[in-house]
Amino acid sequence: MREPSSGTTTPAGSDRHWYRIVGGAPLTGSVEVSGAKNSVTKLLVATLLTPEPCTLSRVPRIVEVDVVLGMLAELGTQVEWLDSHTVRVTTPRIEDASLAEAYSGVNRIPILMMGPLLHRVGEAVVPLPGGCRIGKRPVDFHLRGLRAMGAEIIEQLRSVEVKTLGLHGAHVTLPFPSVGATENLLLAAVRAKGTTVISNAAVEPEIIDLILFLQQMGALVDVEVDRTIVVQGVEALRGATHEAIPDRIEVASFAAAAVATNGRVDVVGARQEHVATFLNHLRRLGGEFQVSPHGLTFHRARELTATHVQTDVHPGYMTDWQQPLAVLLTQAKGASVIHETIYEDRFGYTRQLNEMGADIALSTFCLGGKACRFASRDFEHSAVVSGPTRLRGTDLEIPDLRAGFAYVMAALVAEGSSLISGTRFLERGYEDPVGKLRSIGALIETVPADVPPDSTDSTGAAGSRATG
Repeated sequence: MREPSSGTTTPAGSDRHWYRIVGGAPLTGSVEVSGAKNSVTKLLVATLLTPEPCTLSRVPRIVEVDVVLGMLAELGTQVEWLDSHTVRVTTPRIEDASLAEAYSGVNRIPILMMGPLLHRVGEAVVPLPGGCRIGKRPVDFHLRGLRAMGAEIIEQLRSVEVKTLGLHGAHVTLPFPSVGATENLLLAAVRAKGTTVISNAAVEPEIIDLILFLQQMGALVDVEVDRTIVVQGVEALRGATHEAIPDRIEVASFAAAAVATNGRVDVVGARQEHVATFLNHLRRLGGEFQVSPHGLTFHRARELTATHVQTDVHPGYMTDWQQPLAVLLTQAKGASVIHETIYEDRFGYTRQLNEMGADIALSTFCLGGKACRFASRDFEHSAVVSGPTRLRGTDLEIPDLRAGFAYVMAALVAEGSSLISGTRFLERGYEDPVGKLRSIGALIETVPADVPPDSTDSTGAAGSRATG
């Protein structure tokens, strides 16, 4: 497997800057939601299915998009930005169907390129997510489906090699409605010979957005009422123009921040139908929203009170909404429960929140709802959040993308100043977070990542860099 070329964009290994936030200011004003990262990156992969130009608009300018465009460039894609958020990509030919091993662990996008590359050149070598064996992350769903469609797969330690003389339709039943596996099978099925049936498929808004784009390209895809997707393969796909959906994770993030800080924020471009489940839970705990022709407005309606939330596949409560919710629940009266059923280990970020003064206890039991697939497996996948608690500003280190906004929220709510490192993770998925937060009244600034640990901020508060 090759190393990436010198012109390839890969994620920074360290922060360019940190955030310094002074808490206590209510967020008030208007902010525009960006295009959905979890849609745009998959739409970009879909463009590999045709040699013709494809134009995508509402593309967020984030690290994750740059990384995917770098991957496409390695394969032979020509990239042209038509304006600040519109990109035209064309892949007249596949120059090299082997992605660099340096992309192993960067994200899960390479594994989705197998189908398009098999259709274009009959072979591909892609790095595995996380650079680990199949069993540790559920890409076995992906590979099992591709094997059923006629792909020959050779699993290596950090990569997977796939070959085919031609993919054909198959009936694939997913053990779990995995978003990634559904996307992978869709991308392979649209040009496969015959009909593919995907049972127990994911039906998230990002999946539907991908289907709509593929349909514009000439694909034949039917979504049935029982999580079944039927794809009739076609010989070729054409170029298309498509506007990505708004990012429902960003909408929920700003909504939670508005309510947590007792402010009022208009999220321009937000769509009620994409966040309906979130809105119900927000209202139950004391938040409120209004719908306008421009989007959604969020504010606090009453004293915040405890609630129970269980994450689930769409249309359930999204797993990527639970981190900002956890911070919001630290300000709610009573004991709230969050039961995580999508990922077995997604509460690690709560330790630093507890160091700020939160009261969050983790449990291996399925609390607050039905037993899930992690029952009796010793995973801390439930959290009890007791509140309200007074959060204190401190130094925080972001461990991953979704924890990143939760830490920013916590710093906005907290008394005093916080210095946040690990900002590269947040900027992978949120476009211009500092600029957007400033525009609605957040007291946030960037500081060089090499600032001395004992430096004093602009308010006179001193701190030391977090080590955890």
